[in-house]
Amino acid sequence: MNIAILSFLVIVLLSLVGVVGDFFIKMASKNTPLIYNWWFVIGAVIYALTAFGWVFAMKYAKLSILGVIYAVFTVLFLIVVGVFYFKESLNTYEIIGIFLAIVSLILLGRFA
Repeated sequence: MNIAILSFLVIVLLSLVGVVGDFFIKMASKNTPLIYNWWFVIGAVIYALTAFGWVFAMKYAKLSILGVIYAVFTVLFLIVVGVFYFKESLNTYEIIGIFLAIVSLILLGRFA
């Protein structure tokens, strides 16, 4: 497998792991005290673990490209969690933003 493709897949996986961390942080926000509960601790540990994958991915790809891929996939995964688990709704502007995020990935893949 091409190392560039592997680093891309690592970043997508890291964004998914980061969203799992975000899920725990969201659950922590529903409890009192906000920071000193197990939801927060689990979320913080998950965030810390993603640093190991970042070291691998940064070795083989441009930081600017990795940052955009990570951000777009994180947003897409967070939308899925927000809509389907937390029952949040999306307005028209947010849907347009999602579409534009996907277009940005296509452009990055074509010209990177």
